[in-house]
Parts: sequence; C-alpha cells; structure tokens
Amino acid sequence: MASDDLCNLSAADVATLVAARKTSPVEVVDAILARVDRLEPRLNMFAELTAETALASARAAEEAVMAGAPLGPLHGVPITIKDNVAVAGLALRNGSRAAADVVAAADAAVVARIKAAGAVMIGKTTLPEFAHKVLTDSPLHGITRNPWSLDHTPGGSSGGASAALACGIAPLAVGTDGGGSIRCPASCTGVAGIKATLGRIPNEVMPDGFANFAFVGPMARNARDVALLLSVMAGPLASDPYSLGAPTSDLRRPIPDQAAKGLRIGWIEHFGPYRTDPEVARLTRAAVMALAAEGALVEELHDPCFDDVFETYVVLATTAHATRLGPLAERFGEAMTESLRTSIARGARYSSVEWQRAGDKRTTLFRSVQRLFERFDIIATPTMLAPPTRVDAGGSIETAMYAEWAAPLYPFNLTGHPAASVPAGLTADGLPVGLQLVGPWFAEPRILDVAALLERLQGPARQPPIV
Repeated sequence: MASDDLCNLSAADVATLVAARKTSPVEVVDAILARVDRLEPRLNMFAELTAETALASARAAEEAVMAGAPLGPLHGVPITIKDNVAVAGLALRNGSRAAADVVAAADAAVVARIKAAGAVMIGKTTLPEFAHKVLTDSPLHGITRNPWSLDHTPGGSSGGASAALACGIAPLAVGTDGGGSIRCPASCTGVAGIKATLGRIPNEVMPDGFANFAFVGPMARNARDVALLLSVMAGPLASDPYSLGAPTSDLRRPIPDQAAKGLRIGWIEHFGPYRTDPEVARLTRAAVMALAAEGALVEELHDPCFDDVFETYVVLATTAHATRLGPLAERFGEAMTESLRTSIARGARYSSVEWQRAGDKRTTLFRSVQRLFERFDIIATPTMLAPPTRVDAGGSIETAMYAEWAAPLYPFNLTGHPAASVPAGLTADGLPVGLQLVGPWFAEPRILDVAALLERLQGPARQPPIV
C-alpha cells in the first residue's frame, strides 16, 4: 500500500488490516514518521516526537500478530498524546518553561488503557501554556499552525493534536478539554472529537475531583474512530469520584441507518448574547437541516440559561489557575505567558464568596440544561461562532475574544454533558467549520451515531492543502 494511503487510513481500518496481516504496523508507522519529517517544520505539532520508541512498539506489534497472540482493539494503531497527559518516563511540559524538566513517573490511567489496547504512540503534541487558550502557542514550543492555512490557528488547547490528525499523522489523538479544548481544535481543522460526560473517562489528575470541569478525551478524523478510542478510554477509576457511577457498556457497535429518525433536535444558531458569523451559521444550519431531511424533528431553541455563563466560568477557571499555578508565576515571572499571568492575577482577586456563588450558578445551569433534555434528545449549535482565527488572535480564557468565539463550548464543561464537534463544511476561504452536538449525560452513543450519519450525508472528507 502506498505511503499516502497508509497515512489516510482510519484507526478501525488499520486495526483490521494489521490483524488480518494485510499491512504491517511497521509500514504504517514508517509512513507516518516520513510525513512528520516533511510537515513538522511548517506546522509545529509535536512537543516531543518519540520515533524510536514508536518503531520499536510497531515491531513488537508485528511480532505479536505473526505469533498469533491475542490482539487489543487498537493493536498497531498510531496515536498521539497531548503534552499535559502523563506518559511514564516522558517529559510532561505543559508548554511551559516552568515545567520543562518535569518527567512523568507513571502513565495516566487513559494512557495505560491505550497501551494495553495495543496502540503505538508517535509523540506528545503541543498546547498553549497549561492549556489556557483556544489557540496553540507557547513560550516553550512556539506557534502551531493549521494545515488548512498556515496563517490560521488549529484551535486550542489541543491544537497539536488536531493539526496532526487533519494532515494524516496518526488516525487517533488524546486531547483535553477544560473549556472547549477538544471541540474548538476539532472544528478548526475539520476533524471530530468529543468531551464525554463528566466521569465517563477518568481524569485522576485534578486536585479537586468534585468541582472538576476539565476532561481528557478522544479525537479522530471520523466519528467511528472517536467511538473506538472512547470505548478504550472509558471506565471507572477509584481515584475519580465521578467515574465510579459511569456506565461501562461497550461503545463500539454498528451505527444505525436511521439515527436521525424521530430525533428531537434543539437548534441554537446564535448562542447566548452572541451572534454567529453568517457563513458559519449557514453551514451549520445546513447540516442540521440535512438531519431534518432524514427524519429529525428540529426546533429553534432560545433559552436564557446560556445568557450569563461566561463570568461564572471565568471565576472558576481563573481561581483554579491562581491556586494551582500562582506559585509557578511567582517563581518564573516573565518566563511564563503574559496572558496566563493575567489569568492567575485575576483569579487571585476573587473572594471565597464569589467562588462559592459561581459554584452555585454552575449547579443552576446544570439543572436548566437538564430540563431542556426533557424536550430534546440533542442540542445542536455551531462549535465556534466564527471560522478559525489567525494565529496571533490571543485566545486566553478570561478575554472577550474567548467569551464570544467559544461561547457554545464552556457552558457544557460546567454542566458535564457530553458534547462533540463534527465537521460541517468549509468556508469560501477554505477554512473548516464544525457543528456541536450535545446530549444528556451518558448519551455519547446517540451523539456519535448522529455525527457518523452527518459524515455519510456530507460524503468523503476533503484533505487540507498542506499534507
């Protein structure tokens, strides 16, 4: 099989072909590493490339196939891991000079599960410093660029992951999402990703497991692969309280042909107090109307519960920054990103009363969204309210730019509901646009079925010009 064909295979197809001895995991990894060599200087996707380890893992995967050993669901499948997720023995830099010498002592639970499933890690992908932006640049690694346009961002904070997926470097990626950081980059690069229900995938690294709104999750080039990786990552973990009640059913199953028939969709074109870019509104509305043509019942949705979410989110996010990163800012000063230091300073100014009030408002928002799901099976929104921004647009979580561009994202971090981004088309300038699908708690199968249906309706995905 030609090198380009190997790079463009889905994860499910790689696993099938490897198990059937129709392709070698070594051939797949060789093809991907050759593409990395060609594209990394232009896109800057990797915090650390683990080429030698990847090749060794691929050779071991090939030997297991030839020996007839039991194979996991990701056997021989290349994957990237964001550089704020621990991989034993590798640096855990978080895009920061303040963490440049930190080495992970053990695998994160999700990484251990991915390794056990047979995946081959290609490297650690870039992020903004401590994942505080919806763009991807950092003082440690510089600017990561979008393969659809080098002047535009691949989103953030999982921007290295999304850029690598879009240009055919590994069919799977692990990202994180504390305010849209899986869904934003998925939208910006024309790939798919899901922030699962709070607890569906364990996140054992959060200091406050009970007030958590940050998630680790799967990204891929299609919904079927997202479901495949989700099925590997999901499951309870003793150290994550929310994961203890999460369902353990297998998410890998046939996708129904009539996923939209009778589906009640609440369509939000303009989110909260903000207005959606006309071209984004046109593309995302067309995607929703395609579902209506398949039998979905679409109703325009306007609910005041989304009108005043940003300040609540900012209080919780910036106080978390101040608490956890404040000592680093004091020590490293201007070596850290100015916008992160601004966020830390803002969080330090909030009182305990303001923090508790924000927590109470978070609960109010959750209950309001729960009531919406008495009327709807899915809530659909534009993923981002405008196309990908330019690489110098800022994007820190406490800015007005973030408040507006990412308005449909951070509310569902606070409520814990599952939310995915699926491609909805390209603008006239050739920039990707995503549609967000939100469901009740633990409705990931429903969301991913609808996402897969949309992919079928839209036809074969186009490749970015920089591949």
